[in-house]
Amino acid sequence: MAPSQAGYAPSLDKLLKSLKNHPLEASIDALIFLLTRRQVHGDDCAIATAHILLQVVARSKWNDVDQLLARVQKAGSRLVYAAPDEPVIGNIVRRVLGLIRDEASEERNADDLSESASDIQTLTTSSSPPPRPPPLVRSTTAGGSMSVSKSMFNLLSVADPADLPTGASTPVSQAQPASIQALRSEVIDGIEEIMDEISQADDQIASFAEIQINPGDYVLVYRPSKTVEKFLVKAASKRRFTVFIAGLEPHKKQGAEAPYAALRKKLNAAGVNTVNLASNGLTAYMARVSKVVISAKAVYQNGGLLVDSGSCIAVQAAEAYSKPVIVLCGVYKFCPQDPSEELSWGGVKGNSSAEVSYAEGAEVDELEVENTVTDYVRPEHVDIYLTNLGPQTLHHFAGILADHYKPEEMLLSLQLGEA
Repeated sequence: MAPSQAGYAPSLDKLLKSLKNHPLEASIDALIFLLTRRQVHGDDCAIATAHILLQVVARSKWNDVDQLLARVQKAGSRLVYAAPDEPVIGNIVRRVLGLIRDEASEERNADDLSESASDIQTLTTSSSPPPRPPPLVRSTTAGGSMSVSKSMFNLLSVADPADLPTGASTPVSQAQPASIQALRSEVIDGIEEIMDEISQADDQIASFAEIQINPGDYVLVYRPSKTVEKFLVKAASKRRFTVFIAGLEPHKKQGAEAPYAALRKKLNAAGVNTVNLASNGLTAYMARVSKVVISAKAVYQNGGLLVDSGSCIAVQAAEAYSKPVIVLCGVYKFCPQDPSEELSWGGVKGNSSAEVSYAEGAEVDELEVENTVTDYVRPEHVDIYLTNLGPQTLHHFAGILADHYKPEEMLLSLQLGEA
């Protein structure tokens, strides 16, 4: 359901700030609206997904773990369906599902340990010798008759449950909500840790810049993302090198600021030279390039990359000139699946009107123009995967995926209708 006001779409920041004040379903619908219009993309998809799933856990009604898993999976499937070209959404959903299973398993193990300790204590008590009965005390009643003392009577009688002191035992109906509340709190804490990991990933990746960039290097970047920009600025604080910025738009509006002006200003202030290149001119400079640095939208199980359109040009040119390719990506972008056949062959197609105006003439109407939004880079073109955990190779992927995804989530399909 789109926002009620026609033509209005709240920004991601406004949406995240309003989550606590709006109904859960309305917040989910608002994010779906932004994803469908591609107003939220890239790393922002991971942040937005984590925030929404945190609200699902905190505000939805559920009585057991299975219901919670179903709620999260249903909401996650709707988000995945809204932006199928953003695999990071499915990654966050799977990690939250695995987190719920882990927390539920730990709580179950804690309960089993508690019950085992209780059984051992009961067994120990029952195996000890019975206490020595107290001596009989004869007392004379008003009628002069003798009666057995109350202590012996208490030993032979069965206690009434109503006579037990308050707090001696807790009914199951009261214990269950307390257990659910504890699980809810633990899962929320876990999701907040995932959110911290996402927000800190770029800074952690940038901390390895000094190792990867050497003095005097010529580094080529293609349409640098925020991750690449932080990486270059961090390297510029310790190294002096030259940056080729490729992938600039050939047509530019009058009066508009030059692309990546803020990045070039920061690098120039640090003593790093920058050179702007058009996409069709980067091959001429590749002989001087020391290494190519790009960022990935997702890293698949086979090591292949989902990248912004055009990045494959730089990667293929680097292979032709035997130049190393460094890919920057947080581990939350590692997908436990292989790429689809459609992506492997052609990438994801977008709106062609952004590249060609059909108002330019009748001849344009006879053309079929395809605008590729993303490209697929095969794993053999990548030399180093630089993550927030440090440099990785393809041989490390199995361990990384096993650490971040449970086997149930690796095989999980998040297609709408299968949740």
